[in-house]
Formats: sequence, C-alpha cells, structure tokens
Amino acid sequence: MKLTQEQKSFVEDLLSRMTLDEKIGQMNQESPSIVGGFDVPFSELIEMMTDGRISQEEFGRIMANATQDFHEDEIRAGLVGSMMVNDPRKNNELQKIAVEESRLGIPLIIGFDVIHGFRSVFPIAIAEACSFDDALFEETARMAAAESRAHGINWNFAPMIDAARDSRWGRVSEGPGEDPFLGSRFARAKIRGLQNDRSSPLNYVAACTKHYVAYGACESGRDYNTVSMSVSNLYNVYLPAFRAAMDEGAATVMAAFNDLNGVPCTVNRWLLREVLKKDFGLEGFVVSDANAIRECVTHGIAADDRDAGVQAALAGMDMDMGTHIYKDFLKAEVEKGTVPMTVIDEAVRRILSVKVWLGLFENPYVPEALIEAYEKSLPEKHVALCRRAAEESMVLLKNEGGILPLRRGQKISLVGRLADDANEVCGAWAMAWKPEDCVSILTGLKEAGADVCYYPCGGPEGDINLEEADRACLEGDVIVAVVGETDAMSGEASSKAEISLPGGQRALLERLLQSGKPVVTVLMNGRPLALGWEAEHMPAILEAWHLGIRMGDAVAAALLGDVNPAGKLSSSFPSVTGQCPVYYNHPSTGRPGSKSKFTSRYLDAPWDSLFPFGHGLSYTSFTYEDLRVGERGEELEIAIRLKNTGEREGTEIAQLYMQDVTASLVRPVKELKDYCRVTLSPGEEREIRFTLKKKDMGFYDNAGRYLLEDGLFRLFVGTSSRDCLMQEIELKF
Repeated sequence: MKLTQEQKSFVEDLLSRMTLDEKIGQMNQESPSIVGGFDVPFSELIEMMTDGRISQEEFGRIMANATQDFHEDEIRAGLVGSMMVNDPRKNNELQKIAVEESRLGIPLIIGFDVIHGFRSVFPIAIAEACSFDDALFEETARMAAAESRAHGINWNFAPMIDAARDSRWGRVSEGPGEDPFLGSRFARAKIRGLQNDRSSPLNYVAACTKHYVAYGACESGRDYNTVSMSVSNLYNVYLPAFRAAMDEGAATVMAAFNDLNGVPCTVNRWLLREVLKKDFGLEGFVVSDANAIRECVTHGIAADDRDAGVQAALAGMDMDMGTHIYKDFLKAEVEKGTVPMTVIDEAVRRILSVKVWLGLFENPYVPEALIEAYEKSLPEKHVALCRRAAEESMVLLKNEGGILPLRRGQKISLVGRLADDANEVCGAWAMAWKPEDCVSILTGLKEAGADVCYYPCGGPEGDINLEEADRACLEGDVIVAVVGETDAMSGEASSKAEISLPGGQRALLERLLQSGKPVVTVLMNGRPLALGWEAEHMPAILEAWHLGIRMGDAVAAALLGDVNPAGKLSSSFPSVTGQCPVYYNHPSTGRPGSKSKFTSRYLDAPWDSLFPFGHGLSYTSFTYEDLRVGERGEELEIAIRLKNTGEREGTEIAQLYMQDVTASLVRPVKELKDYCRVTLSPGEEREIRFTLKKKDMGFYDNAGRYLLEDGLFRLFVGTSSRDCLMQEIELKF
C-alpha cells in the first residue's frame, strides 16, 4: 500500500481539521446492534443459544421481534470510522450519511470476514494450500475482492496466515497449514489478489492479515489459550508469513486474541510498534479482534476498561473492534496527558491513509446495477474457478490396489449423511453463500452420469443405521463412504480434545469392510484427523476437506477419474490425537525417535506423523533421479530428473527442502525452501530446476538476529517431506 505525495498531503490536511472526538471516532468500529425483543444483552443471548439454555428455534423467535440499530446518528456525528455490515444497499445508505451528512464527509471503511471467498466459496484455506498453486491463491483472492466490493465491503478480514501445528485447534481450517514457507507464499499471493487489481475502484479491497501473532500455537490446541515460545521460534515459524505480507504491501493487520509470553497481543507494544510497524514497515493500521481490548481485563493485565484502552492505544492498536472503549475513555485520557495526542494522530493518519488508498473519498458507493448483477446467478467463470480450486485441493492419501479411479458403469453405493448435505460443503467462516450454488457429492456423482444409490446411514453426530449400511453393501459393486466432520466441528471456538472420526463413523466403516467389497473413504473435514485405524484398514482414502460450493462436482470428477488428484498435504496427519502437535519441520533431538527404548518415541503410538506434510498420491506415478546441487555465486542451483512412469497424464508437486546440519541453535530436520507444479504426459521426463539464494538459508536467533553460518547443508528434493533424494554441500557465506 503506497500513497502518492498528493494523497499524503490530503490526509494531513484532513487530519488538521478534525476535532478530538472525530479523530477518536475514526478509531471506533461498530457493528449493527441488535435491540428489542429480549431482556438480556445480545452477547448473552448468543451464549445462551451456544450452551443450550435456549434452542435455535427459540433464538429465532426472539430475533424475529428484534431490530437492528446501525448507529446512523453516531455516523452522522463523525464518531464511527468503520462498520461491519453485509448488505450492499444498507452499506450505501450508511456511506451516504458519512459522506454527505457528517461535518468532514469521511467515508466508512466497511469490513467483513471473507476468508475463502464471498458468494463464490472456495476451499477452506488448509485445503487450498494443498494445491501448492500460487496463481490459484491469487486468482481466488481477486475474485473474492470483486464480489465483496460489489456488496459494499471494502475491507476483507483475510488472509488468515497463522502457522498451525496442532490439529486440535479448530481454526487450523482457516489458514494455510504448518509450514512458514508455504504460508509466506500463500500470504503474498493472497495480498496480490485482494489488493493489486487497480483497474477499477470496485476490483480491490484492503487486506487484513490475521491473527498477529502465534495464535496457532495456543497451548493444548485450545482456542484463545496462552502462548509461550522462544524468540527464535517466533521469528522462524510464526512471523515469516506476516513479514511476507507486509513486504507485499498488506494494508492492515488484525491482532490476535492470545497473550504471547505473558503480554496479550492486543496491548503488546513490542509486537505492534517495534516489530510490525517499525521492522516490517506496515503503512496501514492495526485493528483489534472482536472485544479483544476489553478481554485484556480478563487476561489480568489491565485493571478495567479504561486501563485496557490506554494500554492498547499506547501499544499501537489503531482501531477498536466493537467494545466502545476508545470512544468512551480515550478523550479524557488525552486531555489528562495519559495518552499523547501524537498517538491518536498516528492512528488516525494510518486509518485515513487506507481509506484514501482505497479510493473511498472518490468512490464510496456501489452502483445499483452491480448489486443487482451479483444478486443473480453466479457468472460461469466464477463457478468454473470454484470447481478448479476444489479439484486442485483434494489429496489422495491412499489407493491400495488402484481402486481409484472408479470404472464407468460400476454400481456405486454412496454411504454417509454428509454425502447429500449441500449445506456442509462450504466449511467454517463461509458467510455469504447461497444454497442454490452448492453441489453435494451425491448430486455431483449423478450429474457426472454415475450409477449411484444413496444410503444416508448416519454421520458425524447421532446414531449409525447399520441395517441401512448392510443394504448398501448388498446393492453396490463398490462402496463410497463419505465421513468426517460437520462444518461446525472446526473453525473458531471449535477446538477438540479428540480428532479421530467423530460419532459412530468408524463402526460404519468396519461394517462396510465386512462386505468384502471395495470401500473408498472420502473425507469431509476442516482439520487433519487422526486416521491410524483408517489408514491401516481402508484401501482408498481421498481427503476432500470442505471444498466450497462446487465440492460435489470436484469429488465426482476425482472418483471417476475425470480429474487426476495432485494435491499435497499442507499439514501433517497424526495416527492418534495424542501425537499432537505433530509437524514435519521439528527440531533435531539428541535421541531421535526409533524402535530403541531410550529415544524420543511413544510406547503406544508411532513417533512420526501418519501422513507427512507434502504427501499426496496420483493416479499415475513419478520417479525422481539424478539430484545435483551446485554453487553459483550467491545462489545454489538444484536440478533433478522427474519422470511420469505411469499410464496417464498427471501433475506432480516437486518439493525442495534444506537442513542446516550444524548451527549455533538446533535447527529443523527439514525446511521447505521451494516447490513447483509440473504436468507430465505418460513417459515424459523433464529436468526440474530450483534456485536457492544463500541469503535465504539462515535463521533467527533468540535475540531476533538473522544469522548465516558456514557449514554443512543437506538439500532434499522429492514428492513429500519424507520421500526425498538428498545431496550435501559445504558452504561459506
């Protein structure tokens, strides 16, 4: 995000004419307040429904008598800088009040969670990252920007780029997985897609990278929990994606809920002012997560709301999401001298700069024709991109005996409630999809011409109908069992202590296997699952995640062989939950896990992941040969021969890893350094080349200093983090 000198002068002139109340108003974000029809605060009403004190039906009846307050009078008075509203005509109304009826005419920045698409819902991020396709990452973000901007939403709370190594954490579904390099490439591509199409004011939005920082390392995988880690771990694993996003020009950042080493990110001056703004060069602003400033009182680092607001403002938190703490307390604190006016001016300058960069002063409204166009059926190119993204995001985990792809004409018994639930395909944090756009797996198979009979049998919750499963076994030549999680079982506030298949789904699979017929397992889930039993017993497993609105089409194409799966895991899968956190790039230990007793292992489970990061099979086969590593100036050149040894065309994702063998800090056993997608015809062979800059072979120490140290390095190239060829090279920097 860069402003011209003219734009900077405009911001300074506007800032000079603002009252203190108007300045603090820009730091205040509001949502529509739900009023009337109930006798408790709306937040408590939500809690009552969540914890079962009232049913969803009762909640619906209460809400039918409620109205929404959009804070029109406060907007008119210049006391609101941002709104969160998903209604294009209402957004135009609110912008009209801000621009035409407030004293200075400052438009609103209107934010919304657009994590993996707007109406065109794409695969959840952990799934899309399995494509290892930077161009796809960018293209889906660009489409999300255009669709949300057509709804009057000019600020997307995305991308979510938390590194996440513990699959018990529900929000693992929202981010690109466990690896900092893949996460950084994902972050850069998403920022380009959201922000860089400046051909029209209606084609780009302000990105908001989140959650800053280390939220994905919450202790025991429990959402909102504490985080403690070394500075080196923070810099080497959790900060790289945010640095990459800032380098790409991300306009805004959302701070994380968690504390980091005892200081909540919301009031962490070092994180916000020193690292993010000074070192990483954020030019836009930082917003709190919902209610996070007030939660600093609950954390125990602030005495009350006033204290929390002062700490947050001084730390560099520019905008308060939803608590009114800035609005209620900052003016008095500025007048007392507790909060310097320079702190307020800096925050407002950053907020105004983003609004100017977005072109909101010139183009605050969405044309009615555009609103109407997006209310109709989705354009075909949007549908096509949803399907392509879904096809690229699937991962073939196992295919014993080549059961997949299925043969045309085979009679398929499709089993599992999830297989015919189009409402489940979009996954967590999909906020604007329409039912008519969604395709279930059953519908996808039928539309693809498959001979399929459907048996619901049950799903992730409730009882399993084993008698119906027996009928499925009698009828089909092959059984396709769709199992996994509902979309509500992952995402925010959906951490789990047990991540094996929920409900009676394992018993269902056992019953299906007893038929002696081929059984294909299709997984619908928002996190890596503990699949030790399934991997041992099920002959074929297709990881389909929550793939978005065209999930059914994509899964059908993969099962029937119209699409050859090429995805690779963006996160490692454990055998059992107790292995969590499990990740490929773990530090070397003095006693690496082995069959020997006194090594880093379990008595009752494997010590390594079940399916490692980067794993993914194909309907064809590939071989890697002749790995060569050479030094050329400030770069390494790595080359390998890749051949398609199977009978059909396929895409392979070749992966380059590195190990710093001896260093002043213990380093990971492997670190991803590059990847590329290569499509080869049957029998085709190609030389694949990677270039690794020496400056990218270092690491951060516990003082946050970047080090390049002479010594022995190992370079690996292969089909996954586990299955690689290796060459060593001695380097002096």
